[in-house]
Amino acid sequence: MMMNDLPQNVTPEQVEFIKSKLSDPYWRLTSGEIYKIIIKGEKSDDDLVIPFKPNRPQRRFIKRMHHRNLILKARQMGFTTLIAIMWLDHAQYNPNSRCAIIAQDKPAAEMIFRDKVKFAYENQPEFIRAMFPLKEENKTEIVFEHNNSSVRVATSARSGTTHRLHVSEFGKICAKYPLKAREVITGSIPSVPASGIAIIESTAEGQEGAFYEMTMEALKLLDEGRDLGDKDWLIHFFAWWHAPDYQMAPSGIFISDKDNAYFDGVEAIMRTTITIYQRAWYVATRKADFAGSDEMMWQEYPSTPAEAFQQSTEGCYYAQQMTSMRKQGRLLKIPKLDLPVFTFWDIGNSDGCAIWFMQMVGMEYRFIDYYEQHGETIAHYYKILQDKNYIWGKHLFPHDAAHERLSDDNKSIADMFADKGLRNIEIVPRIDNINDGIQQTREAMQEVYIDIESCALGIKRLDNYKKKWNERQGRWSNEPNHDINSEGADSFRGFAQAKALGMIKVAGQNRPKPRRSGNWRTA
Repeated sequence: MMMNDLPQNVTPEQVEFIKSKLSDPYWRLTSGEIYKIIIKGEKSDDDLVIPFKPNRPQRRFIKRMHHRNLILKARQMGFTTLIAIMWLDHAQYNPNSRCAIIAQDKPAAEMIFRDKVKFAYENQPEFIRAMFPLKEENKTEIVFEHNNSSVRVATSARSGTTHRLHVSEFGKICAKYPLKAREVITGSIPSVPASGIAIIESTAEGQEGAFYEMTMEALKLLDEGRDLGDKDWLIHFFAWWHAPDYQMAPSGIFISDKDNAYFDGVEAIMRTTITIYQRAWYVATRKADFAGSDEMMWQEYPSTPAEAFQQSTEGCYYAQQMTSMRKQGRLLKIPKLDLPVFTFWDIGNSDGCAIWFMQMVGMEYRFIDYYEQHGETIAHYYKILQDKNYIWGKHLFPHDAAHERLSDDNKSIADMFADKGLRNIEIVPRIDNINDGIQQTREAMQEVYIDIESCALGIKRLDNYKKKWNERQGRWSNEPNHDINSEGADSFRGFAQAKALGMIKVAGQNRPKPRRSGNWRTA
């Protein structure tokens, strides 16, 4: 804004203020004299208007901001508010700039625009707002008359160049709206030039999807200590204990020895101090908001980056069973015995295949291996079995392997494997209701042990096998979401259905001979 462009009614004092202060963008954002925000009052129906002054995590982010930024955070840290004001400020003071915020759906986009962008614009000091008149405005965008810059909030930012991009709650977009997530990756992010700024921000939503993969890669870059290029993503982690408001008086709050041991461990890992007031807040919040669920606290209020993705259970079919297996120590390193190995298969309708490998020892079902691949031939999977060099029991194929045709020779998948030399193939009959099979799986998992190393990918598939999200009704439906986890989970369900039908038997099984001595659960 040039001095000769000032409104005529600006006073000399205001001119001096503009000269001395408004040229500093950091001062504009942090002084509390320019922008205002809405916050909730003590009563749920009260809204309070206060000056915007960034809190400690927000100031830390401003100072560390890179061209590409990933924010992994606890709930309600105020980053969408911060970035909405940053984008508004940038658009007002820089010509021909396109600033965009992507929200998960249209109602969220309109709310962010109304309560954060437009509110901040309209509640600036009057003489400052007069410097930046609007040329256009609607429910999701404003365009400035004086410099042709704009700020918009939408569900996509694909068209044209976007100089400033913020993707709000990208983890939730990946989990519930995978097509929108793909649009962000393929269209919105590439619209930001190398000199621009992109910010992706979210709480964790499980160990899958673009947000998880991008975060893992950014953490890897951080661990390696590499210098970042303009298009490398810098990770910013903000735990619940970074937030100054997340504390309360400990009076009346029971903090167990187990809880204190957990907090002590976080202090050691993160090189921080968690006060008794912060500990009390954490324990009270877990009890009041999440019925004592550790898993929900890990997701919504993580203490470490790894914990954020440790387990996201909302909508997951086997969350309770997998948690029990972890607590009971049934995910561990398992010795391979000189006993028959059963395989359980799922052959996807497209090009994927998943195989679980299991040995039965007494009443224990020990899963010693897992394999999955996409886009490969039957010869490939047959060679995988040959290379394993196991003593084979039965190979239990899904019902469609008996009739699905994949080539011109009019043979089923089971027939083609048999032609290669695979023996003891049996077909697990089709179940009428998939939810009955899922319940059978939950029951069977009480007797299951899984090798934590050889089956790491299979464990991930079971952890993340979810219900489909119903966008119209805004809730989880009663049917599975068919994604990258489906084949691994479906092949494991084949085990449970075969078990229920009595198809898993080892004739004349004697006392097993382990390949190494010692107690396999503790060695």
